[in-house]
Amino acid sequence: MDDSAIITLYEARDEAAIDATARQYGHLCVSIAQGILGSREDAEECAADAYLRLWNAIPPAKPESLSGYLGRIVRNLALNAAEKRQAQKRGGEVLPLLEELSECLPAAEPEGEIDAILDRFLAGLPDENRRLFLRRYWYCDSTRTLARRFGLGEGAVKLRLHRMREALRRELEKEGIDV
Repeated sequence: MDDSAIITLYEARDEAAIDATARQYGHLCVSIAQGILGSREDAEECAADAYLRLWNAIPPAKPESLSGYLGRIVRNLALNAAEKRQAQKRGGEVLPLLEELSECLPAAEPEGEIDAILDRFLAGLPDENRRLFLRRYWYCDSTRTLARRFGLGEGAVKLRLHRMREALRRELEKEGIDV
């Protein structure tokens, strides 16, 4: 079933929309959440919560990309769950990862404006660097995992990510956004 048909089910308030979403994008949702949370069980719960959020959002929302819209919902839910977990026991990978990005992203700018700049920035990167950036900051892969996946040393991964964050910071400043 394609995205427009699934969205039509949501708009009609047909509960089959949730099943269709789970069939079409369940693996993606669990993969995103598991990268952040590290637990398959927590990731599956997060995906289920994302389907409910999607149910409550459509209508009035009518996303152009259902996978992107749902991916963002599940990622935000997983980050919130990880933050709560970290506050309870301290430690882990997610908050330091977000601190890396905070060096090059402003705390309070209109989200749509940042998204557009980030899209242009990512589109201008070589394919491998774009995939590296997304695997680190969207899927929350560790630098060790990225090194294995891309056949690089861990130090090389860290250096590339640092250079990309610096390039993003410069791009934002060029666009008049204070970091």
